[in-house]
Amino acid sequence: MAEIHTPYSSLKKLLSLFHSFLTVSGIILIGLGISAKCGGATLTRVLGLSSAYLLHVGCLCLVLGCIMILLSCAGWYGTTKESRGILLFCFLVMVIIFILEITAATVALLFFPIVRDVALEHTFMTLRKNYRGYNEPDDYSTEWNFVMEKLKCCGVNNYTDFSGSSFEMTTGHAYPRGCCKSIGTAACDGRNVSTGVIHQEGCFCKLLKITKAQSFTLSWGSLVAAMMQLPGILATLLLFIKLG
Repeated sequence: MAEIHTPYSSLKKLLSLFHSFLTVSGIILIGLGISAKCGGATLTRVLGLSSAYLLHVGCLCLVLGCIMILLSCAGWYGTTKESRGILLFCFLVMVIIFILEITAATVALLFFPIVRDVALEHTFMTLRKNYRGYNEPDDYSTEWNFVMEKLKCCGVNNYTDFSGSSFEMTTGHAYPRGCCKSIGTAACDGRNVSTGVIHQEGCFCKLLKITKAQSFTLSWGSLVAAMMQLPGILATLLLFIKLG
């Protein structure tokens, strides 16, 4: 028996292919969201609210990715059943998501210069006021200790940031143990500032590089996801019109 083709068989097959693109774009957005949430939390606690946009954009990508995967399933069902109502719903939601993705990409790019220009002074003052020491249990000190050990740096600009800080006034040390190249050595005594003992470079430039990398990853990832969805949006609209 010959295979029966409906007038829209070719378009439906093409749209089914585009639905797989929608699923992939949803997975990309979920990956971006998880990555931004994991890295953005530490950056926000260290750099302050000026870098919180990474968390917000990451959460948005996570939500949009989940919606997009569900939407691809709904779109596939609407295509199979030739349901104009489901196709119209999918089209409208995809357009909204497309606009939000472009917005997220723009925000990720535009807010980075704000971090670069605003965060330095805020981070410097906050470190001098709130940092308590290497073994202190508070979150702020713990995050800074992690950053200094992981990035092999000391302070915001360098070890002199701790001079006159609440840390120095409380402990009498010129720098915390997190600044040392080898924390367990006798030379790491809080006073020896030689290049062989402590890291001379500050953490801000390194944190800024991480922030920039995450901003560009979020921005370009959102744009790639949006471009993958565009053919599906147009094909959904075309099938909706032809079924009318």
